[in-house]
Amino acid sequence: MALWKRFWLLGTVIWVVVCALSAATILAFGEAEEASKAIQPLVLAVAVPAVVYGALWLFWRLRGK
Repeated sequence: MALWKRFWLLGTVIWVVVCALSAATILAFGEAEEASKAIQPLVLAVAVPAVVYGALWLFWRLRGK
């Protein structure tokens, strides 16, 4: 596995854990109306690593040529 993929995987795990803790905190301590705000960290937990992976993949793909 390429080094950049290992670092991406490490960063993704940390990112997902932080986002999950943020969503859990919103659900645990927020009002009932604020429960919908917990969706944003969960969406970011999936979207940001996917975008970063795509950008890194494209960078290394173009750099290799």
